[in-house]
Amino acid sequence: MSTAFQRWRASTLAPFDVPIFTAIWIATLVSTFGSLIQSVGASWLMISIAPSADMVALVQTSVTLPVMLLSLLAGAMADIWDRRRLMLLAQVIMLAASMTLAIVTWHGHVTPWLLLGFTFMLGCGGALYGPAWQSSVGEQVPRDLVPSAVALNSLGFNLARTVGPALGGAIVASLGAQFAFLINAVSYIGLIAVLGTWRYSPRARTLPPESLGAAMLAGLRYARLSPTLVATFVRATVFAVLASSVWALMPLIARDLVRGGPITYGVLLGAFGTGAIVGALSVAHLGKRLSNEALVRLASIVFGVAAIGAALSSWLATTMLVLLGAGAAWVMSLATFNASVQITSPRWVVGRTVAIYQMVAFGGLALGSWLWGEVAHALSLRTSLITAGIGLLATVPLGRWLRVPQAESLDLESMREDLPARAPRIDIVPQSGPVVVNIEYRIAVEDRVAFAAAMQELRRVRQRDGAHGWTLLHDMDQPERWIERYHSPTWLEHQRRRLRLTRADQAIEERVYRLNRGSALPLVHRYLERPPTSLSALDRSDAERLGECTARTDPLIPGSTPPPDGSVRN
Repeated sequence: MSTAFQRWRASTLAPFDVPIFTAIWIATLVSTFGSLIQSVGASWLMISIAPSADMVALVQTSVTLPVMLLSLLAGAMADIWDRRRLMLLAQVIMLAASMTLAIVTWHGHVTPWLLLGFTFMLGCGGALYGPAWQSSVGEQVPRDLVPSAVALNSLGFNLARTVGPALGGAIVASLGAQFAFLINAVSYIGLIAVLGTWRYSPRARTLPPESLGAAMLAGLRYARLSPTLVATFVRATVFAVLASSVWALMPLIARDLVRGGPITYGVLLGAFGTGAIVGALSVAHLGKRLSNEALVRLASIVFGVAAIGAALSSWLATTMLVLLGAGAAWVMSLATFNASVQITSPRWVVGRTVAIYQMVAFGGLALGSWLWGEVAHALSLRTSLITAGIGLLATVPLGRWLRVPQAESLDLESMREDLPARAPRIDIVPQSGPVVVNIEYRIAVEDRVAFAAAMQELRRVRQRDGAHGWTLLHDMDQPERWIERYHSPTWLEHQRRRLRLTRADQAIEERVYRLNRGSALPLVHRYLERPPTSLSALDRSDAERLGECTARTDPLIPGSTPPPDGSVRN
């Protein structure tokens, strides 16, 4: 029994051995208490001033919509700026918005659209904070503890949810929504203090940071050309759209199906949070026994059954029981999606991929909240919940085509970070370009099929990391000769693309290079594209060197040695 507990602790609680993770976790727990109390206040205040189902559902939409709109920008900022400072800025924005909302409500000037405006501002702060916070987990704990740390962050949120909503309901019932908003404002102070004292050391950069626009495009390109991320994003979006029905309609479940008030609403959220605690404490341990795909399928089934059960139940005890299951399923699925994104993304882009995940997941929540609110308004609350539940059950076969990946063993460190590119033999500055790369292969006739298959995967990796205009040429006069060609807009972008290749990608390169005739290294030629008019500015020696192949001596394949014929590693 002691051994079983030790195994559970090792798989679940190990991140608490890291002091900075523990400090941020505790401060975030306090802040989450305040946010959930504020959420109860906003939802119940909306029921009081605009009781229609569509307006109540818009409270959830106003919080989640900013995540969809701003996450990519926030993710790019998290990757190229100081994450700690960005987290501090977001907390200050949320403190100011919540304090102002408390004052406006206290003086009786709040309107439905003004309430939605302030909750939208709080959502904007959360959208800025989320990617920086989640991508900083890799700086707080070792990589092998990231899945457990993600689960513990979910645990913290759901620990607060077990008590926060019930406490929020009691505060709203006895003191009014303005006190809920005030408590939320005060709750940010502790996290601001912890972040202010964190001795955060950003990773040393060998190249200047990208511009925000270029960073956003690079993140989108990486995500689009990463099959594992695409599968995770699609599954997370589908789950969020369907599961948002319970979240968005929870106040109406409390009022119309269970016939309760704000305290009942808080109790139901508490039941959901209790189930989420069970899920958070179980997901890391279950992850050692089940695949990520199996966990997501199980969560979809449980949440679907819970949504249908909540629709058919009119008893508080029964509704609480099904919401326990829904809470556990909610955390199991979202923690699995989140950890999968972080584990399958290298550090240079993890803020952006986490942001894209949040964008699609919370975009799904915003869309689903509006959709199920409209269905409930047009048809009935029960119809809306039952339809969403059946939809979740129908998503189980999706794993046959879009499987949530298992990627814990991937080595995503740059394989060239400590190996700077050899300087060109012509005058060049970071903005010189375009830089064209030609890689010459000699492929035997019998290896063409294998070569074509390997090049398909290598093309994806090259384009994912920033290569433009990728083409594969076959010499009509020398059938064994093939040319891989691509370019980068500038010398600086060429260096960035080169550093983005990870050790996990090395196996893809090696599959191609080993097919090269005689296992020799392919010839790599680098060219700086110049318009003809620029040649007059070059002296004779520069013109002769233009397009010259520059040799490098680092091996492509462990144990190999570069040949003396000028072949280089790109």
